[in-house]
Amino acid sequence: MSDRKYRQPGYQDRGDQNTAQRQERPRPKDNLGGPRHLQMPGTRTVSRCSNCGALLQAVTEPLGNCPKCGAALHACKQCTHFEPSAQNECREKVTVRITKKDALNECTLFLLKQTLEKETSSAAARVDDARKAFENLFKK
Repeated sequence: MSDRKYRQPGYQDRGDQNTAQRQERPRPKDNLGGPRHLQMPGTRTVSRCSNCGALLQAVTEPLGNCPKCGAALHACKQCTHFEPSAQNECREKVTVRITKKDALNECTLFLLKQTLEKETSSAAARVDDARKAFENLFKK
């Protein structure tokens, strides 16, 4: 029997058996390669309009206007380098300041902003498939 009143380890403990046991256990390795789990959604690279959020399909140079709201696509707000907190609101070193960030411009440093989004559109199809299967189960 122990001469201690409480079972919790304290600063006066000399036995490091518990810490040695914790350190000896191997950590589980992360599965970075190989197939994804079924519940894990995939990702895709997309471009969206900064004004209305519409998905921009197959955008190539020269850029025109957004198909949904008509906003100029070759504008500072659509650029990868646009940063409101940076000098001239651009991460790159620009020679001429562009005052209207949502208007069409001829900046040579322009790169259309692309973001990485989760693919969640397949889940809606699965819900419909499940409903159809349920309805087919009770058909007469």
